[in-house]
Amino acid sequence: MVKLVKERGPVEYVSLYQAKTHLSALVDKAAAGEEIIIAKNGVPRARLVAVAQSGQPRVPVDTMKITYIADDFDAPSDEINKLFYGES
Repeated sequence: MVKLVKERGPVEYVSLYQAKTHLSALVDKAAAGEEIIIAKNGVPRARLVAVAQSGQPRVPVDTMKITYIADDFDAPSDEINKLFYGES
């Protein structure tokens, strides 16, 4: 693996074989801000860079408007047991 330094930061050149073998580590490096150039037969073919985060983090929406859950909400029910198991 060869490292060059550009004005935007370090650039690492790797062969296609090295990229396949070490993809997870290369993705971690790209996520940390490093640019990786993948070459096939010595010719640069692709650039691996971090994805820009868009917007703000997701916030869960209170769609069902549930504000209270009873302590026994999951307690067994005779009526439901009859439906499922045919008990009388």
